[in-house]
Amino acid sequence: MRGSLRLSTLRQHGFWQGRGEGCEHALRPGSITALPATPIAGSIPLICSIARCEASSHRATFNAVHAGAALLGNHCVMSSSHLNIVAFAALSIDCVRSLEASAFGPFTVERLDDLSQVPARLARPGCDALLLDADADSGGGAREVAEAAAAGTATLIVTADSTAHTLLEWLQFGVQDVLGPDELLAPSLPQRVRGAIERKRLERDARKAYATDLETGLPHQQQLIEHMSHLLALREREPSPMAVLALRIEGLATTEARLGREASNVLRRRVAVRLRAGVRASDVVASIGEDSFAVLLGALLTADDAQHVGAKLMAALMKPFSVAGSDVTVAAALGIGQYPQDGTQPEVLLRRAVGLAAASQAQGRAGYANFVEAGGSAPSAANDD
Repeated sequence: MRGSLRLSTLRQHGFWQGRGEGCEHALRPGSITALPATPIAGSIPLICSIARCEASSHRATFNAVHAGAALLGNHCVMSSSHLNIVAFAALSIDCVRSLEASAFGPFTVERLDDLSQVPARLARPGCDALLLDADADSGGGAREVAEAAAAGTATLIVTADSTAHTLLEWLQFGVQDVLGPDELLAPSLPQRVRGAIERKRLERDARKAYATDLETGLPHQQQLIEHMSHLLALREREPSPMAVLALRIEGLATTEARLGREASNVLRRRVAVRLRAGVRASDVVASIGEDSFAVLLGALLTADDAQHVGAKLMAALMKPFSVAGSDVTVAAALGIGQYPQDGTQPEVLLRRAVGLAAASQAQGRAGYANFVEAGGSAPSAANDD
């Protein structure tokens, strides 16, 4: 719900339940009057309100529902393991205890004394949220750290500057929430932190779904580019060969015409499985088109290794696939982009590999008919699973 506020109510068990997409916060009715006249962000999905709360029950369950959150029940069923907060901010003992004891957790708090420690800590696993005091660093490094952190971690900024311009700027960096220093002492802090963690989790899930080819389960081209960008950044410090292979597959359209669309999808999935089985777990196999795949070889001893892997994958694809009770063969064309000979940017390397694959003659079939279709016989593949 872009640019709108909506209160959804359900009178049940002494509280109202807000449901819907993109629930950002849960507020008591009295706090709604404190909302600014104009939204601080371009998109404020849904605000849930607890209107009634029994005197004996001050607990609410914060549970992700669809693309938002809902306030439910009399008890809190949250996380079976602790959520870790990395804090470069002045947190009082009472604040830490409140977070550790909150039903919105359980949380553990890891405090850092220097801004320079934050990137190294975020590079290690076990950080669910970052509390970053932007005012504690006069050199402006907090903005750079926050922008990098927000890409993968739920980030909450603490700043005394509450102007609309500053709030919007932080939100555009990708942070989940902006707090004032006094809000670190507010009872709602655990809820704000958990809300930020859940929103970031939903964002990651959405990005993963968007970046994945649902037919094969392989990453799409954009996710491949991100992997390549990360590896190329490492290569700047530790130069070593790497390569991206592009494989253009022929035979999918023939299979669809003969056996139907679902059979063509099955064949495409089995091609993906065979490619995945032919490389190391550290290598990345991606879908870059209806009839094209790419393989990122992130660690090579020599540049010639890419040719050897390419030949191995081509040989694997020449074996027939069992689809809908029929043996089906495909043809494949291979292109290789080598780092650093062919380029130092991910798009350039991938374009080089795709261009070579497009210009190469496909191997494995004679004309447009499958070998088996033409009346030949072929040995079965060892593993089509």
